[in-house]
Amino acid sequence: MKKILIVEDVDLNIELLTQLLEDDYTLAVAKDGEQGVALATQEQPDLILMDMSLPVIDGYEATRRIRANALTMPIIGLSAHAMAGDAERALQAGCNDYLTKPLNDALLFEKLDRFLNGSTT
Repeated sequence: MKKILIVEDVDLNIELLTQLLEDDYTLAVAKDGEQGVALATQEQPDLILMDMSLPVIDGYEATRRIRANALTMPIIGLSAHAMAGDAERALQAGCNDYLTKPLNDALLFEKLDRFLNGSTT
């Protein structure tokens, strides 16, 4: 079973993602960016769902650190803010894609299927 690391600090969002994904994937959860970097390194998940607004270090910096560790798993940036330039900033930090919250379940599953079946574009 493929492993997904959820890096998210809001309990409700963790609960929602867990309910959506737990039947099809093995899940690990980090509640801040620093813990996310550590778990990405230790767990080597198949994909990371990275909230961009996190305590300790934000998702942008966490993504840069994961990439600096030569980890190449797909990272999908998540944000509740749909500000101009946010998607570009996430991609520049090293995310492979970007979704805004609240998440569209069908779109999330489409992206997971695409990235977990070999495509990183």
